[in-house]
Amino acid sequence: MKNTTEWLKENLVTIYDENPYIKLLDISIIHVEEGKVELCMPILAGKHTNLYNIAHGGALASLADSAMGIACATTGKKVVTLEMNMNFIKGAATQAAIKAIGKVIHNGKNTMVAESEIVDNQNQLLAKTRGTFFVTGMFEENKK
Repeated sequence: MKNTTEWLKENLVTIYDENPYIKLLDISIIHVEEGKVELCMPILAGKHTNLYNIAHGGALASLADSAMGIACATTGKKVVTLEMNMNFIKGAATQAAIKAIGKVIHNGKNTMVAESEIVDNQNQLLAKTRGTFFVTGMFEENKK
């Protein structure tokens, strides 16, 4: 029988594909390992952009928060965001996909800390984020 972490690694894509907000932003999981995840999201004009036709900060924040939260989920823990700090480094023009890499840097009993980097299609740093997450419970096999 698989342990919960192995089950989660195999099923996180399905779990998050059912999330309407993830669908709205067209976020996809491209790689999962324990404590780390890579997501991608297109920057589509009129959907992800602001009035300057670059990625809206809220879309980038959602991508970063999702990357960190899913990285936490790979440990088997359900979490909610307590706080998040984000530095926007460079604007992102419309493009097929940007990538967010989320990593757990502290895996505590009640709280977790994670960070993410968002890069464009030329691997240039767009944003750097760190967040603290509150552990609300554990994932169980066949229960979301």
